[in-house]
Amino acid sequence: MKNTVLSNLNAAAMVMPYRTAIEDFIHHSALPMDKYSHQPRVYQLAVRIAEDAAYDDDVLHAAAWLHDIGVFIGHRPEDQAALASWDNVAYAIERVPALLSQFGFPEEKIPAVVNAIHHHLPRSSPQTIEGILLRDADILETLGAIGILRMVSKVGRDTRYPTHAKAIDVLRNNCENLAQSIHLISARHLATPRIKLMHSFLDALEIERDGADI
Repeated sequence: MKNTVLSNLNAAAMVMPYRTAIEDFIHHSALPMDKYSHQPRVYQLAVRIAEDAAYDDDVLHAAAWLHDIGVFIGHRPEDQAALASWDNVAYAIERVPALLSQFGFPEEKIPAVVNAIHHHLPRSSPQTIEGILLRDADILETLGAIGILRMVSKVGRDTRYPTHAKAIDVLRNNCENLAQSIHLISARHLATPRIKLMHSFLDALEIERDGADI
């Protein structure tokens, strides 16, 4: 099943060159380098949890690949004070239409891409299937081993996570609360083992730190 899905995705990219243009843009724009790889995983997760749902794959692909452009160096502010209040979603929905037009993306589908990006955060309530798929897949990326790895990589270079302790607080909150806001049953099934892993990690961390700061 997995190989079939990947083959279909590769075939789609060959037929529709704007997909290749989107992916190439993100591959070169995602800085620091570890910001890249989240995008293809989100897209593949979204396709996986869609199951038999009817959705526009052009819209889902573009939204999944472009939803985080506002967090990249060269797109986000360099000034730390400005960065602390930066709205990367607002930036993305402002930039994405022109980028998609430049890539030759179907103009009539651009508003749907913007809508999905606009509502991809956990606190949002997307009304389109593409928005729901993007949001649930993005939440899954905050859970499990990938969620831990992505969070820890931000410590000390992200204004939100100056210490490991701050990052752990967010991981614990994600573990306890985010899965409850997932819309799709298929996504909830994928979340279950990820949450179990996170609980094990956090329990082990508490034992090893033995009350010390981290």
